[in-house]
Parts: sequence; structure tokens; C-alpha cells
Amino acid sequence: MKSLDLQKTIQGIPKAELHLHLEGSFEPELMFEMAKRNNIALDYDSIDSLKKAYQFNNLQEFLDIYYTGAQVLIHEQDFYDLTWAYLTKVHSQNVVHVEVFFDPQTHTDRGIEFDVIIKGIYKALEKGKVELNISYKLIMSYLRHLSEAAAFETLESSIPFKELIDGVGLDSSEKGNPPSKFVKVFEASANHGYKLVAHAGEEGPADYIWEALDLLKVIRIDHGNRCLDDEALVQRLVEKKIPLTLCPLSNLELKVIQKMEDHPLVEMLSKGILATIHSDDPAYFGGYMNENYYETAKALNLNKEQLMQLAINAFEASWLSSEVKEKHISAVKNYFNSLS
Repeated sequence: MKSLDLQKTIQGIPKAELHLHLEGSFEPELMFEMAKRNNIALDYDSIDSLKKAYQFNNLQEFLDIYYTGAQVLIHEQDFYDLTWAYLTKVHSQNVVHVEVFFDPQTHTDRGIEFDVIIKGIYKALEKGKVELNISYKLIMSYLRHLSEAAAFETLESSIPFKELIDGVGLDSSEKGNPPSKFVKVFEASANHGYKLVAHAGEEGPADYIWEALDLLKVIRIDHGNRCLDDEALVQRLVEKKIPLTLCPLSNLELKVIQKMEDHPLVEMLSKGILATIHSDDPAYFGGYMNENYYETAKALNLNKEQLMQLAINAFEASWLSSEVKEKHISAVKNYFNSLS
């Protein structure tokens, strides 16, 4: 498919995004605007110098800048503006459903109250539902480089707002922080009615995916690249229809893969894994949903059937009701039928 035709095709696909960190959608322009508004000095003297710092050799180097950027988020309006900027961007890319992460500990550790964070995010998501027709689910992440006791504190803080939160996740530095570190807090989270997901097998080994499934009882794996190291694990993912939320541009920027042609997506699809494409931290990794679809499709020479499968998989993997899933999947199929 020609480059322009491919971009046009991808633009038209109705899409669901299931792996997105709101703090990772913090564009430099908005960050500088907010820093000025809140009278906070950034370590960079210009938007360009900040963008130049977006060259990462691994996950930790990215996280260091990610947490620095988050320092300027202080007021409810800040969290609202961050979320609204993301929603308007993905609306322009025909994203119709989002399941987004937020990291309360990144903010509560700085003295920001939990209610300030969630009220700003929630108000923007509700506005997006009404004005942009984007449905949503909200996922609260525990930071794995911190203790399980700290995660429990976050869980307790969330209880007054649990009607607004759909699930919990596990993110941050994977190496040396296995899922098994968080067994009790995930069990407690499930008891409060939260759905469970976890980042596993991005930089960490396939064993971390097993732990996330067997010990944390997650229903979806975020990333999961390393599953291909273990054939028994692949069989488990296929048989149980456990989705993987892959983030190709993130993988490239963080050196999980050396070039896009190395991405394991096609192999995963061929094995019957419920693989999906998302953007992770798009402000830092060079692209939102359309860019992730486009760069992946171009590098791996994806055909229309594979693109359609990826879009369908994301709705299948979502937490929407069966009825709403079917409606979106029909829309995807109708769109691709209209192309032929």
C-alpha cells in the first residue's frame, strides 16, 4: 500500500486505545505553559531543549524525565487540561474508546491530594464522552519501584472514588520489581471490585508474565513482548484469550527492539495471540495511535486484513460490554469492507 493510502486507511479506522499513561501524553508546549502558570522552573530553557532530551537508552532514562515533567501538575485544572489535550488529540485520529492509566503516587508523593488528581481527570473524561463521543475506562497504576505498603496507601486513598475507577495496573521500572512483590495489594484491589492488569515482559523476562497471570490474576498484560521466549506461555495466552497491549514506538524508543522491522507483532498474530497496538507515552515516544499503526504497518508490511484484526482485537480486549464491543467491531468491519 502506498504511504499516503496507508495513512488515509489508518486515519479512517475506528480505534480503541488500551495502553496510555496520561502523564505520558504531556506535550512539551503544554508542560511549559503549565510550568509558567504554576511558577515552576523546569530544567530546560526551551521547548526544543526539552524535546532534545527525549533520547532514551532504556526504560529508566525515560522514567527520570517522565517524573520530572509531572512535577508541574499541581491543581485540578492541570490534570483536567492534560487529560483534555490527550482526548482532543486522539479524537482527531478517530479513537472512539480509551482505557487510560494515571499514576497517583507520582503526585501524592509530592503532596498533591488524591481528590485533586482524580477530579481533574474525571471531569475531562466526562466532557470527552459528551462532546467527543469517546467512551472511557480509568485505570489507577501502582508504581512498582515503590513498596507494596505504598501501593496499599494508594488503594486506601482511592476507595472514596472507586465508582470513578475501573481497574488497577502496575507500571514503572520493571527490572528487579517482579509482579510477585504486589500479590496482596492486587488481591485487595480485586476485593474492592477493580479489574486487574499489569505491565510485564517489556524489559523483564517471560517469568514476570507468568507471575502477573498466576499470582496477580490479571486479565490483560501490558506489553508482554517477551512471551515469545516461552512456548507454554504463548499457549496459555492463546487458550485463555489474554490480550497483550503492545506499544511499538515505545519499544523502539526504549530499545526493547533495535528497529521497527524487529517487532514481534506479526509473529504474535500468526500464533493466535490477541495482540493490540497502543501508544504508551506518546508525547515522549514520537506518536499517538495513528503513528503507531502507520510505522508498524510500514515496517512489517501489514495488509488490510491484519490492520482490521488489530483494530478488532483492541475492542475485544476492552472492558466495554459485549453489546457495545459488537457495535464497534461491526463498524471496523464495515469500514474495511468499504475500502475494497
